[in-house]
Amino acid sequence: MNYDEAFSAFTSLFNHEMNDEQMREFLVSMKLDEHTSVDVIAAAAAVMRSKAIALPVSDELRPKLLDVVGTGGDKIGSFNISSTVALLCASMGSYVAKHGSRSVTSKSGSADMFESLGVRLDLNLQQSARLLEECGFTFMFAQNHHPAMKFIMPVRKSISTKTIFNVLGPLTNPAGVGKIMLGVFDRSFVPKIAKALQINRVKSAMVVSSREHMDEISLSDVTYAARLTEEGITEYEIDPTAYGIKRQPLQAIVGGDAEENAAILRNIFTNRATEAQRDIVLINAANAFIVDGKARDIQDGLAMANEALSSGKAKMKLEEIIQVSRKL
Repeated sequence: MNYDEAFSAFTSLFNHEMNDEQMREFLVSMKLDEHTSVDVIAAAAAVMRSKAIALPVSDELRPKLLDVVGTGGDKIGSFNISSTVALLCASMGSYVAKHGSRSVTSKSGSADMFESLGVRLDLNLQQSARLLEECGFTFMFAQNHHPAMKFIMPVRKSISTKTIFNVLGPLTNPAGVGKIMLGVFDRSFVPKIAKALQINRVKSAMVVSSREHMDEISLSDVTYAARLTEEGITEYEIDPTAYGIKRQPLQAIVGGDAEENAAILRNIFTNRATEAQRDIVLINAANAFIVDGKARDIQDGLAMANEALSSGKAKMKLEEIIQVSRKL
């Protein structure tokens, strides 16, 4: 299936032109494996994003927007690393439009943890946009922006194997972000997702997947990465030990439910976390700063991330977001 054929098929799906049996047959045919093509991923993401309810962001602000997100599905049970990194980036001047949902494959999705922290999730579109403008951060609850998924999700949940929808969420940010740090659960999708982002005109991105299938930059092994810039796509490996960060076992970054993960985040922001919890946030944030154009390289990004924690900026930004969200 080429791009145009996939675009047409997914348009029919999102327009609710298929009955449940047809939807199921189509989704089963869209299973996610090494044969899934870049064209199908890019076309599906383009259609889903076009059908989303967009966040009303100004033309001046939109090019500045960044998302830090993972596909999930790695079954490692880590704490909410991407969400922690997103807040840290906002504390250093990034404009982060975080797109996420409740838990699907873990004990705590990003929405669950933000709710536990005290961030309001019931904001309307205008309030969510105001939070972004005032604080440099907003959380977009996926179910509020993708109405077509209401009739697709029941069918999708009836299918036991992974389908293309397992990677579409991070590619369909309703704020139209042009910069994204994105983790996937298998290295075979690293170059494919990077190419799909390029086709859909994302300007700056990094797609990562660790050797042990973690959808973040890992501390326990090397991580495979693809960097998308306006010059093209470059593939390489990231080894945190090259930057003075110790190897740590996967068990060291395992989290729990929403309350436990919120507590871990607060410990990181108040310099009371374990070395592993802090370091995995630092290395991921360093690379997010590169994507955002704020850091020249990983060492520069690490210095920024360390400053956010040691100065208390990350802690203060979190409290600001909580308070502003409650007043809107």
